[in-house]
Parts: sequence; structure tokens; C-alpha cells
Amino acid sequence: MSAEPWVCDLSPFNAVLRISGDDAETFLQGQTTNDVKGLAVGQAQWNGWCTPKGRLLVTFALARDASGFLMLLPSAFAEATAKRLRMFVLRSKVVITDVSGELGRHGLWDGALPAGSFPIGEGRGLAFGAAPAGRAATLDQWSLSLIRGGIVQVVPGTQEEFVPQMANWDLIGAVNFKKGCYPGQEIVARTQYRGILKKRTARVATESPLAPGNPVYCTAFGDQAAGMIANAVKAPEGHWEGLVVAQIEAISQQDLRLGDPAGPALRFL
Repeated sequence: MSAEPWVCDLSPFNAVLRISGDDAETFLQGQTTNDVKGLAVGQAQWNGWCTPKGRLLVTFALARDASGFLMLLPSAFAEATAKRLRMFVLRSKVVITDVSGELGRHGLWDGALPAGSFPIGEGRGLAFGAAPAGRAATLDQWSLSLIRGGIVQVVPGTQEEFVPQMANWDLIGAVNFKKGCYPGQEIVARTQYRGILKKRTARVATESPLAPGNPVYCTAFGDQAAGMIANAVKAPEGHWEGLVVAQIEAISQQDLRLGDPAGPALRFL
């Protein structure tokens, strides 16, 4: 592993909400899919916020510092997420502030994480404030690292499409099944324990352009879409790589085509 990590400036795509106050931990514990109470200061976790029907409204990274929590999420969702979260604060001692204008944010991977960064998963971290030393990387490189790590990100066009397990959110440690209630928890738990999950996430590649929301098809399902592309980026080698959320049957058969039943075949990685 290189001594210095790749460092990507996330500000063109991601915003930061600060959640602080005496009740911030309890508040977030009752709203999100992961175990916020188990998150130590100086650490970060992948997390999600669902509708009452258990569908992911937003996926995000949550870091904890001495002053509370920092939520890193797509800029397109920041205003609506902050507004909706504030609706549930009620009398709790919680303050939700968009600090994107005053706080830099950087994604780090494939190298030794510098002091003051927040580890999140294996070999990955986040840094807030000034850019740490490292090898400069693009947003496409960061996105490709997430795709190759199997980390689905909800983006415009895929909100409310996936129960967390469809996006393999449980497999990356972003869902805790023992933490108690949160919006959609009953459906997420039922999906887990009753064996009713019909879709999962797989990593795919193709020479054809991919975009989130693109439908995919399988011979077994005829003209009915078998799933959709969740995330995608063009790899340096020239092909496209993505994460697809699709019927488990189609994934097991490794039979998915892009756009229509006769579209380009997707290669499974």
C-alpha cells in the first residue's frame, strides 16, 4: 500500500450537514439504519435514511467528532434532507446546520490515512477541513473506488428505489438489526428475516455508456425490467463499470442486458 492515499475533493458533488446538541446521538439513532451509538469519536460509518416503507431516501457517510456528527451526502439532497430531519427534532436538543460553505471534505483511499481523518470501512477515510497530503484524484476515480468496493450510493433518479438489502447495504455494515426502531425498520427487518428479498447488487461492466436509473433486462423476465443501474462511471481502461440492483435470479444466471431485452450484455465482475 502506498504511503500516501489518493485524495479527492468531494465538494463539487457532496454537501456536509452538522448534527449537534445534547440529543444528537439519540436523535440519529432513531432515524437511521446504522448503530450511531456504537460510532466512536474519530470514526465514520456508512448509513442510510429510509421512508416509512423501508426505501432508501438517502445514503451517506456519518462521521463523529468532539462536537457531534458530520453527515456527508449528495449536494442534490442536502436541503431537502435537512428540512425533513428538522421536522422530527420536535423538543429534542438537536441543531442541524449545512456547513458545506465553511468545511472542506475529501475522500481518501488506497494509502495510509493521515491523523485527523475518519476511517470508514477498510482502506478508506474522510477528511474535513483543509485537504490532506496525498495523490490528487478526480471524482470519477473516487466513484470508481466506491463501485469496486460495492458501495451503492443513492443519487437523483434512484431515491426510494431500494430497500437497504437490495443495495447490499447490510453486507457493508450499514444496517444494524439490533439497534431498535427507525423509519422503515419493520420492513427492513421483515425483508431480512422472512426471506423475501428478491433483488441484490452486483458489479458489472460494458463497452456501452451506463447511467444511474438505466433499466436492465433478463431473458427469464421478458419485457419486464429485471432491475436498474445504481451507479456507473467510465473506467480509465475505456469501458464502463457500474453497480446494478437486479433480480437475484438474473444475477445468478449472469444474464442481464442494458436498456432492452436485446440490448448490450453486461459482464459480471
